[in-house]
Amino acid sequence: MNLLSKEAESAIKLLQKSGYEAYAVGGCVRDMIMGRECQDTDITTSALPEEIKEVFSSFRTVDTGIRHGTVTVIINGAPLEITTYRIEKGYSDGRHPDKVIFTPELTEDLKRRDFTVNSIAYCSEKGFIDPFAGIDDIKRKVIRCVGNPAERFTEDSLRILRGLRFSSVLGFEIEKNTAEAMRECKELLKIVSNERIFSELSKLLCGRNVREIIVSYSDILEVILPEIKGMKGFDQYNFHHIYDILNHTAAVTESIPPLPHLRFAALFHDCGKTDCFSLDEKGIGHFYSHPSVSAKKADEALLRLRSDTKTREKVVKLVKVHDTPIEESERIIKKRLRSMGDELFFDLIKLQRADTKGLAPEFHGREEHFDTLEKMAREILESEACFSLRNLKINGNDLIKEGFKGREIGTALSSALEAVIDSRIKNEKEELLSFCLKHKR
Repeated sequence: MNLLSKEAESAIKLLQKSGYEAYAVGGCVRDMIMGRECQDTDITTSALPEEIKEVFSSFRTVDTGIRHGTVTVIINGAPLEITTYRIEKGYSDGRHPDKVIFTPELTEDLKRRDFTVNSIAYCSEKGFIDPFAGIDDIKRKVIRCVGNPAERFTEDSLRILRGLRFSSVLGFEIEKNTAEAMRECKELLKIVSNERIFSELSKLLCGRNVREIIVSYSDILEVILPEIKGMKGFDQYNFHHIYDILNHTAAVTESIPPLPHLRFAALFHDCGKTDCFSLDEKGIGHFYSHPSVSAKKADEALLRLRSDTKTREKVVKLVKVHDTPIEESERIIKKRLRSMGDELFFDLIKLQRADTKGLAPEFHGREEHFDTLEKMAREILESEACFSLRNLKINGNDLIKEGFKGREIGTALSSALEAVIDSRIKNEKEELLSFCLKHKR
């Protein structure tokens, strides 16, 4: 079992020596019980905010949320959030308590928390304080609300998504009453800020249990991701597929490495299929133009969710080209590296690998193809072969000296690069200049 950090232990002992109760609480304690590395440590105490500041008067403190009882203390450069035991009353905005009442009782503070696995307190002197059987739930691998689930979700509706995230990341099942309340309260997710939803979704999608969450709780996810509506039960009528669109999407999302931009690309890669479906005369389903439709939907979704620009642009580019085959051709790979850049090219291979794993079993045997593509691309990069303008042995200044102006320069450089990639000319200065002059318009 992992111990608390030295800084957290020191803070707890200093509060206790000053006559107050103090415990580590929340996710850090849960992770410690599970044998996982503790991240940020939150501390709860019977000391009031001004008393916390007095105890730590020799340290730097920040009034992070002093009205609600939270003071951040900096010990050895590590920030520790220390919060007074509290009771919360009323949640008119579905997020923040209307009133906070400080209490001397630890159990009252633990009672206001979301899930039992997060409602365990710990200090080395007294061990674990677990009034809601959170340790048993950790052992049983269950996510269960503290008290009445509907009340917990009404207080802060983001807890619905947090519960799904914990299930995905930890691999825990969601207890029946908690799951039912999630569904009853799901429309409350509409009042949660898009930034908070994006943050939770990013973590949820990177969980090991993401496939189960997407399939079993799609009705909840649809509230915040209308782009996936209609995917469940949508038969693809195609011999390549044994799954409906939703189950295929879930399989692909599970199969790709757990990085947010890759998981979002997998989630959205076929979301446009429901708009592009057609049956031919043989009863075979087709989804012409679905990559571009899916890319547009992905762009709209990530803009709405306030995704960072870099993630959004990567996702949209990957979705748009995910269905384009890549031949085992040096020329074709160079062109892809030129248009996408090496990082995104390798991401595309990851997406296409995962996409294959979501097909019927007889189409799974393409690993060698993707291995070959990766190997060829790495060899091209290591050999410093010319596939982009920065590798070209001439530049704009060289062309200006030859009398090129304005747009002529960019056009000539692009044409010369294409000729080098196609092996029509060598990447040598004199030959490149001769080619540009010959084809000058």
